[in-house]
Formats: sequence, structure tokens, C-alpha cells
Amino acid sequence: MRALVTGADGFVGRYLVDLLTSAGDDVTESAVDITDRGNLVDAFTEAAPDVVYHLAAQADVGGSWDAPIETYRVNVEGTVNVLDSARLAGATRVLAITSADIYGRVHESDLPLTETQPLRPVSPYAASKAGAEMACIQAGFGHGLEVIRVRAFNHLGPGQSDQFVASAIASRIAHNELNGETFVRVGNLEARRDYTDVRDVVRAYRMLMIDGQTGETYHVCTGVDRPVNELADTLLSLASIPMHLAPDPSLLRPVDVPVLCGDNGKLRKATGWVPEIPIEQTLSDLLQHWRQVASAPTQSH
Repeated sequence: MRALVTGADGFVGRYLVDLLTSAGDDVTESAVDITDRGNLVDAFTEAAPDVVYHLAAQADVGGSWDAPIETYRVNVEGTVNVLDSARLAGATRVLAITSADIYGRVHESDLPLTETQPLRPVSPYAASKAGAEMACIQAGFGHGLEVIRVRAFNHLGPGQSDQFVASAIASRIAHNELNGETFVRVGNLEARRDYTDVRDVVRAYRMLMIDGQTGETYHVCTGVDRPVNELADTLLSLASIPMHLAPDPSLLRPVDVPVLCGDNGKLRKATGWVPEIPIEQTLSDLLQHWRQVASAPTQSH
């Protein structure tokens, strides 16, 4: 199978490319700016993919408050460009990754969320992902393009940017181990999220590309929500020296969603997927990654 991956150089993209390659797929790693329609069409036409995994996005929820226009441009206009490029290149199927953030503020009684939950996006990022989904639906109805939408809940693992909470805490712990600092700056510790290891996430993506139903939406999640302070405590327990959490108001978002937790029953029924890597292993691997980064010699230029 010839597969093209947008956002192939990103956190999830790198894991997906490795998985697809090991499975024997012929993978094109696209690094073309998805807002540049002309170059994107050319890249897709040259690659002539059978299927497209669309991962490229502006994925910084907090940053979307400061750059809403750019967020919409990348996530909505960029998705339209990807869908159109896939159609023109003759791709048979597109797997488009959106986000569980589009659900916004939900009630405890709504949990775990199913794919029929109403959308109430709070951040510009979440709203842009909802817009991207509308573009996917239109491409299906209007052009007959086979599109599967994936609402990914939070994922983490080695190599994730420290813009994301667990990775940020792991990075600070790793640097503290070297410099002897004992305080780890943190933002909102009460937010509860459904975390999946990135290696399990990309398995789900490939399985959905093969067995998912065109036009449908699927959750990739574990069905278990955890507060940030649980992740932080686990990471602190792995530190080589005693450390303490230090709340930092500057790390708080303008508006935060208290809880998101998904039902993965539809995904399991379609593919047989189940998460395999326990959260403790994920966090241990994440901290080890940041220890390697922190101890790497600084290169001078």
C-alpha cells in the first residue's frame, strides 16, 4: 500500500511512519506546508498515494489563544487543501486526525464520551478542529472522497514536545536531576484527561485505515481519565532526587476544560484494537527520553 503522511516529521508522525514502514507500506513523508495548495497538489500527485494519513496541524491548544487566525488557517484551510490534493491525486481513502478537544466542557454524566456527543469547542484550536471535521464531511458528500475522522484524546510518549503537560513535567524533572533543583513548576493539576501511549495510538490509526468505515468518526482513547497531578506524582516517584511541585500561574490557560474521557467501543468493534502499554511504562519512557535530552552535550556553532 502506498501511504502518504502529512505531519510526518511531528511527534505522532514519526511513530506512524516507523509503524507503516515496518508493516511493509511504501511511505511518502510529506513535509510540504499544507497551507501552500500548489506545492501540496504537486507533492500528492508525484507520490500518487493509495491512502493519506492527515496528521499535520497547529496542535498547541494554549498557543491557539494567541494565534487564532493562524490556527484556523492551518487546521481548516490546510485540511481542505489536503483533502483536495488527495482527491486530485486519486487516493482512495483519507484518515483525518481531529481532537477530543472539540467536545469542550462536558458534564460528569456524559462520561465516557461517545462519538455522538455534541460539540462545544472552547479554544480556537478546538473550534478549528471542528471546522476541519466539517471539511471532511463535505469532501465525502460533495466529492465522494472516502474519509475517516479520528477524534484523538490526549496521547503521550518519548519525543513529545514539552508544550504538553506530562512532557513538560518530565523535562523539568530531568533537568532538575542534573542541576539539583527541587521544585517542578506546574499549571493546572486538576484537569482530567484520557491518556494513550503514542505507540498504541498509531496502531489504532493503521487499523482504522484498513478496517474503519468510510464517513464514520472514531475515538482513540483508553476510557480512563486521570488528573494531571496523578501523572505528576508518578513522574516525581521516578526522579532520582526528592522534588516538589510548585504551582505557577503563568502556566495556566485562559480557559481550560475540566475533564475529557472517551468511550473506545466503536474503535474496538471495528478493529479489535486495545491499548497495550500501561501509563506507568509510558511515563517512565518519557522521563528517560528527557534525561537523554538533558544530558546531551550542547553543540556550539
